[in-house]
Amino acid sequence: MSSKNNKENKIPEAAALKYNIEEDNAPNLVAKGTGELAKKIIAQAEENNIPIKEDEDIVQVLLKLELGADIPEELYQAVAEILSFIFEMEDLA
Repeated sequence: MSSKNNKENKIPEAAALKYNIEEDNAPNLVAKGTGELAKKIIAQAEENNIPIKEDEDIVQVLLKLELGADIPEELYQAVAEILSFIFEMEDLA
């Protein structure tokens, strides 16, 4: 089985973060889910032109958090890189 087939057959997973530099100490988890719920989270992001970045490793950690929780310190660097990517995308749009 090819890796493409594995990706197509994989159960979707998604997590959404919110970060307001003026209000939040760290980005926090506002949505998470697998399967149909993950598809809805992704669809909602697409409908609202919210940038999506795929990162399986980070999603695995985020799925273990409680909703509303700040991300753990070990994710600060990785999430900072994702936020930088998103800000660059917004500047290009």
